[in-house]
Amino acid sequence: MIKNATLSFNGKTLDLPILQPTVGPDVIDIRKLYSQGDVFTYDPGFTSTAACDSAITYIDGDKGELLYRGYPIEQLAEKSHFLEVCYLLLYGELPNAEQMVDFESRVTNHTMVHEQMHYFFRGFRRDSHPMATMVGVVGAMSAFYHDSTDITDPWQREVAAIRMIAKLPTIAAMAFKYSMGQPFVYPKNSLDYASNFLHMCFAVPCEDYVVNPVLSKAMDRIMMLHADHEQNASTSTVRLAGSSGANPFACVAAGIACLWGPAHGGANQACLEMLREIGTVDRIPEYINRAKDKNDPFRLMGFGHRVYKNFDPRAKVMKESADEVLELLGIHNNETLKVAKELERIALEDEYFVEKKLYPNVDFYSGIILEAMGFPTSMFTPIFAVSRTVGWISQWKEMIADPTQKIGRPRQLYIGQTRRDYAEVEER
Repeated sequence: MIKNATLSFNGKTLDLPILQPTVGPDVIDIRKLYSQGDVFTYDPGFTSTAACDSAITYIDGDKGELLYRGYPIEQLAEKSHFLEVCYLLLYGELPNAEQMVDFESRVTNHTMVHEQMHYFFRGFRRDSHPMATMVGVVGAMSAFYHDSTDITDPWQREVAAIRMIAKLPTIAAMAFKYSMGQPFVYPKNSLDYASNFLHMCFAVPCEDYVVNPVLSKAMDRIMMLHADHEQNASTSTVRLAGSSGANPFACVAAGIACLWGPAHGGANQACLEMLREIGTVDRIPEYINRAKDKNDPFRLMGFGHRVYKNFDPRAKVMKESADEVLELLGIHNNETLKVAKELERIALEDEYFVEKKLYPNVDFYSGIILEAMGFPTSMFTPIFAVSRTVGWISQWKEMIADPTQKIGRPRQLYIGQTRRDYAEVEER
């Protein structure tokens, strides 16, 4: 606390503490507002409300800055890799060589899922969306791993964290294979995390599959850039579910369900579908005009960001990977890619886009990369879920260890009927 804010209303004056973060705007502590002032605050979407304190991720939307435990995402993308970032998010510091070997070993040795879980997939239709499958299967993990569901035991929390980071790629790959009618491919301990995921997705038993290092690096970056993003909708969902004491598998399943929405994790799928709707480069001016028309419901997906009022720092890194992947695969004449490239050029030069800071965001480039790799759009969000699992579980662990944590209980501005008498209905 550094000072107080004074709030006066209805003849009352309240002094509310102002809390100072290590970086970012000050926060007015309103925890006593209802008990002392008999009023609530009104903040739909919680866009001006800090629901917790956290030491994991910091975003400065005006600067276009994203920090994991204080490290800029650009530096991590250049010098680190996904599992090292997982360690950083979970434990607060980058690992030394010995710690990294131990952590990689623990994750690698937990990548297989219980064999009986294979039967769960057969209960879904073949044309089920992989996210529907993942919500069910991840939620069912608590039925198989009873020894890591006691949230009061720090060791069980640790085991649950490792299991989810290790098994989510396996479950996502199984959902992908099931949707295509192909046999499941077991994880391969000799491969790194990203390569293992690609192997489980694209290998088949009848022939050898060698993961291209450029594609593996691109997948690793996609995972790294999506690992955490502060108190977004799905992370807040995980925290809210966890505040009731629910087991960690149920909490992550809730996060996956929230991530499924097109306004959140489905944004890169929506972006690619938009590019396909535009179809050809000659139709771009028509859609640009529609995007500028306030009365037209059409919106350009993959441009701008709710948090970043500047360039999305993740987009810069993702663009590099997109260029590398497309060059490797020799994809230059694809019509969807041509539309994307022209839209990108316009967004960086057109006065309307520049003035409103509608720069291409991470979803714009990640969708292009994933399609080039061979993933259908239905797999974009499951890959996001795999990437974000470490963020969810890091935030969940932080919340459980917080002595000030309480069960979430948002309030409301009631606008319904006042008290009525049922006898009036009987008289009618």
